Amino acid sequence: MLWWGVASALLANVLYSTGFVLEKRALAALPALNTRHPARLVRHLLSSPLWLGGSLALAAGFAAQLAVYRALPIAAAQGIFISGLVLLLLMSSVVLGERTSGRERQSIAAIVLALVLVVASLRNEDSQAIARTAPPATLLAIAIPALAVGLLLYRSAELRARRRHRLPTAGVPYGVAVGLLYGVSSLAIKGVSGLLDLHNIPAAAATLLRSPYPYLLLVTGATGLVLSQTALQRCRASVIVPVCTTVTCVFTVACGTIAFGEPLPADPWRLALRLGGTAVALTVLLALPRHEEPPTPHRTSPAPPRPTPRPTPRPTPGEPPAPAAPPAADRTCQVPTKTGELILEAGQGGRRTGRAEGSKKDTTQST
Repeated sequence: MLWWGVASALLANVLYSTGFVLEKRALAALPALNTRHPARLVRHLLSSPLWLGGSLALAAGFAAQLAVYRALPIAAAQGIFISGLVLLLLMSSVVLGERTSGRERQSIAAIVLALVLVVASLRNEDSQAIARTAPPATLLAIAIPALAVGLLLYRSAELRARRRHRLPTAGVPYGVAVGLLYGVSSLAIKGVSGLLDLHNIPAAAATLLRSPYPYLLLVTGATGLVLSQTALQRCRASVIVPVCTTVTCVFTVACGTIAFGEPLPADPWRLALRLGGTAVALTVLLALPRHEEPPTPHRTSPAPPRPTPRPTPRPTPGEPPAPAAPPAADRTCQVPTKTGELILEAGQGGRRTGRAEGSKKDTTQST
């Protein structure tokens, strides 16, 4: 049962990464999305077959996540979900052609380390401590402030993006805001998985409707759809998705453990491994750049130095002045004028004015 949950979590990672990459590719061909017009935004999204394919992949990842929460504790599940960032960064580089910075490449190694630490802390007895439900008052006391903070943070990022003379944002504020919304959604998924009973579907449906979980899923799903797709169109997927996933995981581990009352490992070594994996995941978030790095300019060969003009020697009193140097033979340009004159221009020889042969004849006849 325990390793079935690990396999389901890895499958969810593949589905989520594939879905985000397909949606990002589809968003590049759509008109600019605006959160002020949600109906128009949804209409544009539904008109793209590629975006619909990405949404189906995300829906399949949602189903796999339900299986994960029935087999693994919250902290262990979220630690494995972070490993999907490695696949996302690789896919965004290969499929989308997004350039990853050196700091982002270093975060891949940190994410793999977090996955190893969390998986090493798992034991078979962890499945016996999985909680199914949370007190509604405690859940709402955590979810409502988190939703408010996420919306305010997204609004603040929108206002900063409209300022002139600003640095192009890398999308970290957007990722944090959407991550808080999806963190609340993750707690709701955890509650739905605990109440899901396939042996008695009518009773399970009635129990779900009396709980706050489906309503939280509805609010976070609709709001997250509008905000996440707008942010994903404006910023790189290799920044938005890792930040969003990291915030979601940290929020779910910290608040979900309190809301659902799942105990942490009693063994000090296993506790250190699990908390260490969560701390590494948080470090990944702090290490990502807040602004896009400007492109490195191409190096050009320096221009050859100009020759220094030789100073003209001054004549000594009593000596005759040196003869003037003849003008350099430069290319001469002849420009005809209205009166038939030819202006002979030389670079160093000055300008001389003469008349054409036809004008000389006219002058002789008039005389």
